[in-house]
Amino acid sequence: MMREAYTFTKKSQINVVFNQKPQKTPPVHFPIEERLAHEPLEKLEHKLDRLVGMDQVKLMVRELYAWLYVYRKRQEVQLKVKKQSFHMLFKGNPGTGKTTVARLLSDLFHEMEILPKGQLIEAERADLVGEYIGQTAQKTRDLVKRALGGVLFIDEAYSLSRGGEKDFGKEAIDTLVKQMEDHKDEFVLILAGYSDEMDEFLGMNPGLPSRFPIIMSFPDYSGVELLDIAKQMLDDREYTMTVEAQKKFLRLLQRKVQAQEPHFSNGRFVRNAVEKMIRQQAVRLVRENSFDRDALMTIRVCDLMVDDSDHPIISQMGEGE
Repeated sequence: MMREAYTFTKKSQINVVFNQKPQKTPPVHFPIEERLAHEPLEKLEHKLDRLVGMDQVKLMVRELYAWLYVYRKRQEVQLKVKKQSFHMLFKGNPGTGKTTVARLLSDLFHEMEILPKGQLIEAERADLVGEYIGQTAQKTRDLVKRALGGVLFIDEAYSLSRGGEKDFGKEAIDTLVKQMEDHKDEFVLILAGYSDEMDEFLGMNPGLPSRFPIIMSFPDYSGVELLDIAKQMLDDREYTMTVEAQKKFLRLLQRKVQAQEPHFSNGRFVRNAVEKMIRQQAVRLVRENSFDRDALMTIRVCDLMVDDSDHPIISQMGEGE
C-alpha cells in the first residue's frame, strides 16, 4: 500500500509524494483565486519562518492548516464533516515559545473563519481563583465570556490543582470543564505548563484528558538555537554582536543547556541577557564618549554581563577582543 507524505513549500504548495522523498519541482503558478485561498498559509509560513527551532511544533501547525483547509473544501461540496475540538495542551519549560505559538494559532483560526474574533486572552491562576466561596466560578465564567470567539490561554495551568482541599483551584477546573461543554466550538482553550506538572493536572478531573485532542510538546532550545534567538532580538533592535562576542556568548549558552537546570527559562534567559548587553554597552559608550553609527550598533565581548553572578563573562573567559 502506498503511503502519502505531505510537504509544505514556502509558496503555499502541498506536494503529495509516493514512497519516496519529496523532489524539487518547478514553481507552480496558481490562478489568482487559488493564491487568495492560500493567503492564510502565506501569512502562517512567514510567522513560522521567524520562529527558531520547534520543528515538530511547526509541522503540527502546518498539518492543522491543511486539515482546516480540506475541512472547508469538504463543506463546500456537501461532504460529511465532523465537528472538531481544537482545545490544546502545551507542555514545556518557560521561554520555549508557547505563548508565541498560541498567538499565531489565534490568528490562524481567525483567518480560517473558525473563530469570528480571534483575540488571545492570556490568564493565570489569579484570574480564575477567588478568595471567597462562589467567587471562583464567577471569575472563571467571566474570563471564558471574554474569550468567546477567540483563544483563552492559561499559563502554568497546573497551579490550579495545587493548594489543598480548601483551595478553590479545583472549582476553577470544574467550571472550565462545564464552560467547554456549554460553549462548545465558541472558543479554543489552551492550557500550558511544565510537562510533568501538566500530566498530574490532567488527573484532577476525569473529563479533562478527552477534551484536549491536540497536545504540543515544546523542547528546550539548544545552545546554537538560543544564540540565533539572541541575534534575532538584537537585529530587531538594530544591534549586532561581533564574531568574538557570539563565540563567547555561545559558550555560556551551551554551559547553561548542558547543566540541565530544572525549568531553565530558555528564551527568557536570552531576552534578559540581551537587555543586559544593551545596558552594559550604553555604559561603555558613555565612558568612551564614542557615538558613531558603528559603535552604537555593536555589542562587544566586554558588554556580555549576563552570567548568573551578574559579573561580566570576560572575567571568567578572558576578553580576547
